[in-house]
Amino acid sequence: MLDINWIREKTADCISQLQKRGIDPSVVHDLLNKDTRKRESISKIQALQHERNLLSKQYTNASEEKIKKIKEDNKKIQHQLSEIKKDLENAERELSSILDALPNVPQIDVPFGTKEDDNVEKEKWDSRNTVNSTNLHHIDIAHLINGVEVQKTTEMSGSRFVTLTGKLALLKRALINFMVDFHTQHFSFKEISPPYLVLNKAMYNTGQLPKFSQESFVTEDGYRLIPTAEVSLVNLVANTVLSIESLPLRMVACTPCFRSEAGSAGKDTKGLIRLHQFHKVELISITDEYHSEEEHEYLLMAAKTILEKLNLSYRVVTLCTQDMGFQSSKTYDLEVWMPHENKYREISSCSNCTDFQSRRMKAKYKIKNKNYFLHTLNASGLAIERTIAAVLENYFDGKRLHIPQVLQKYMNNEKSFPVLETKIKHICSEE
Repeated sequence: MLDINWIREKTADCISQLQKRGIDPSVVHDLLNKDTRKRESISKIQALQHERNLLSKQYTNASEEKIKKIKEDNKKIQHQLSEIKKDLENAERELSSILDALPNVPQIDVPFGTKEDDNVEKEKWDSRNTVNSTNLHHIDIAHLINGVEVQKTTEMSGSRFVTLTGKLALLKRALINFMVDFHTQHFSFKEISPPYLVLNKAMYNTGQLPKFSQESFVTEDGYRLIPTAEVSLVNLVANTVLSIESLPLRMVACTPCFRSEAGSAGKDTKGLIRLHQFHKVELISITDEYHSEEEHEYLLMAAKTILEKLNLSYRVVTLCTQDMGFQSSKTYDLEVWMPHENKYREISSCSNCTDFQSRRMKAKYKIKNKNYFLHTLNASGLAIERTIAAVLENYFDGKRLHIPQVLQKYMNNEKSFPVLETKIKHICSEE
């Protein structure tokens, strides 16, 4: 949530920055009109309450006729207060509705743009150790090593679900253990095991509600399935005041994530890229405003290092103003090389949300008896199923799926998985 005081005092700056995110200036003007109406109502209420207090003091030694007049005046004041309070409630509701729909403002160095093509490449890292020579789609490779069940999964759950079996189930567990171990041991993140079901308030605090209510799953009794562990982890500091000495607070968790994928019909329907249920290792940092940019680079480094340890080529792009997430003031996307498509695909998003989330959830830190809003940051470190897809496509040589060296100790020291020759011929003939 944006600071209403900043919007009032720096209206021109606010309009300029929100225009970069596709917000019409009329929205800000409407917001300020509602804010003025709210403050005028509050002033009227305070004036009437003061008048009522003065009347109450006149009861002492008042005549019967005077008391009757005081009661009549009080009744009029009470009626006026009732009407103004209704107007205040309406103004507050309308004001909150507009504020809740406004995205975070972009940092000054975020490139302006309206679409994915306007994102700017920041850096690139090329691995020289991958072995792919077939360019098969990762789901075809998964079939070759008997590591996936699609048909039965579709029968019981529908599309955009997958069941990993045997060696791929082991690979998934290995990736999770490796990533969590690495982030805790080398980047000082504290491992957390949070809830997967949360209340609407928690989703509101991190910006998923009300704007993106259709993108998450809700139970009959009102719980929401988390779309990312960010929701659970960030809410651990809701309604708290942390000491400056406790910052940065870094947390890591691997959880299932649940997304309705609303609006993604026809996109990535084959494979592991876009699922309703998937696992993700999430990195969260809670810090002060003076270190949030530095912490943003730290989270990016943690995620990048995982890809380098896996010897997977990647690039980093800075998202443009209208391709960023709602809560973010600046986002880096990590994109891994996928040979089948001959392109990079997103595998991690690393965002600085500044004080946008902390204002919603009243999360602060203290310096010399003065409280300030925290800055919250998040990164995927990494998305597990997408990492499996990248390993499959980059480490299959046509005969065997090779295992990245850092994963081998998590996979009973196996270095590769063989596939059936007959299956290779069948898949390749279909290609």
